[in-house]
Order: sequence, then C-alpha cells, then structure tokens
Amino acid sequence: MAGFNPVADLKPFKSMWKIRVKIIRLWKQFTAAGGLTIEMVLIDANGDKIHATVKKELVNQFDIFLAEGKTKMMINLSLNHSCGSYRTTNHLYKISFLATTRVKICEDLPRAINGFQPVNYREILDGTLNSDHLVDVIGQVVEVSQVDVLSVNGKDTQNITLELRDLEDVRLPLVLWGSFASDVSNAMQTRRDEALIYDRSISNAYNVSDVSLNPYMTEVEEFKS
Repeated sequence: MAGFNPVADLKPFKSMWKIRVKIIRLWKQFTAAGGLTIEMVLIDANGDKIHATVKKELVNQFDIFLAEGKTKMMINLSLNHSCGSYRTTNHLYKISFLATTRVKICEDLPRAINGFQPVNYREILDGTLNSDHLVDVIGQVVEVSQVDVLSVNGKDTQNITLELRDLEDVRLPLVLWGSFASDVSNAMQTRRDEALIYDRSISNAYNVSDVSLNPYMTEVEEFKS
C-alpha cells in the first residue's frame, strides 16, 4: 500500500491525503439543515474505518463515481471532528469531500475486508458500550413477532420485534423498522429453523443499518460451526 495514507493517520491539519478504501456502506440522506448528502463508511487495507460525507452542492459532481462495495482511490480530503450520536465508526475524525477531491479507479481490496465487527451482547445489555456509536451484531433468531404498523411522524411504518441468541445463549431484543421488517418477516416464513441474522449498525437511524438473513460470509459460517 505504498503511497497511500492509512485511514488511522487522517487528521485535520492538511487536505492532501491519498487513501485507498472500500465503500462498505453508502446511503443518501436528506435533512432540513444539510439538504441531500451522500454518506459513506470507508475501510482501508488495515481494517480501519472512517465516515465520509459529500455535501449537497457536490452530490452531482461525485454521485456517478461512488458505489457501495467498490474500492476507490481518494485524493485531497477535508477532515473534521466526528461528534454527536449515531456515529458509524470510532475514528476521531470524518471526511468531507471538497470540490477539488479526486476519486479514481484502483485495485480492489479483498472481499474479506468488510468492516463487520460484531460486539458481545453483554456489552450492549449492561451499557458498557458508548451509546453514541452504532454497532454490529450477529445471532440466531429464536423469537419473532408479527409485523406491526405504527404511525411515525404521521406516516404508517412497519416494525417487527426479534430476539437473537448468541453462541453463549445470551438473548438480545432487536426491533426492525420499515422495509427491514417486511423483508425479515417474509424470509422467516421459509427459513426459520436456520435463521441467522447479521445487522450492521444496530439502529435504523438515517438508513444506516444493513440487515441480512443467512448471508454468505465468513463470520456467519463461523457462527454456524
């Protein structure tokens, strides 16, 4: 990785950074204050992650160059402190694209580098973890409710309650909202006996979560074994 700056080294004192990263999560977000933005979670070859934002005035400039799952070289980036709730990484800083930022094609990072870091259920249940940070979980579905419909901000929204079990038989309640609720409910009808779920970033805040049932990935195969 000669010539590239490690994500762990990124700091605000300069902008001429050059990184090679995989986009492991990408979503578009609209807020009254910020308008439409592109939000991403990036990971480098060392497994270090950082959040990145493309502000509304630059969305059209960069939208066609960015896609979830792709590896990109990114040059000339602004760094700011990461603060507030729903933080997607533990990095002290987050990236903001500049008009002069360059995004280039480069060699893909290995598929195994996916940023998935499931936490211990007990650390969630006893409040050990920092509640400002989103976390990943993996577990077997042992209980599932019917899909319910609630009014949220004047809009009918589906939700479903699950109970997950880890390898130590610790149980964790989990509520899924929106399309996640219907997707998981439908999948459970046919695969309940072997239902393993992984949830990246537990919380449906700002469409950050990524929920999969029985995905093919190393962490799931290890859980099954």
